[in-house]
Amino acid sequence: MIFREATRQDLPAVLALLADEESVVDPASIVVGEAHERAFAAIAADPRNEMLILTDGADGAGRADGAVSAGGVVLGCLQLTYIPGLGQNGLERALVEAVRIRADRRGAGLGAELMRLTAERARERGCGLVQLTSSKRRTAAHRFYERLGFARSHDGFKLHLAP
Repeated sequence: MIFREATRQDLPAVLALLADEESVVDPASIVVGEAHERAFAAIAADPRNEMLILTDGADGAGRADGAVSAGGVVLGCLQLTYIPGLGQNGLERALVEAVRIRADRRGAGLGAELMRLTAERARERGCGLVQLTSSKRRTAAHRFYERLGFARSHDGFKLHLAP
């Protein structure tokens, strides 16, 4: 397994993971739009943001499903944002978003490994905590996060702003 920052070449595979949680989406079928390009470029250019991926490390030659990046098949992804704050004695916190594991590879511990590596990365940066939100509908994900030691501590709120 390889845990690393995503490159532009990985973008279709990341978008395929985000497109459908329940099935495998062929990255070759993904249309990378201008908004995706801008968002990825902004994440890549910001030292407080990282799009991280977990790959199988294989070269992927000859794969028909299009899920291959430079480091093999993209098995999982997440976005990690570092937030400075005055609380917790001024320690940064790490915010985890868009966590996905490829549907056909779940149940083998990849999600736990992705989250372990993410927490280690945040700890090495000096973060005081890792936080995340999860849709109320994703009850299996809630059990997963609790098994990893995450505790329910707050209710989240959203205000959608018209474009």
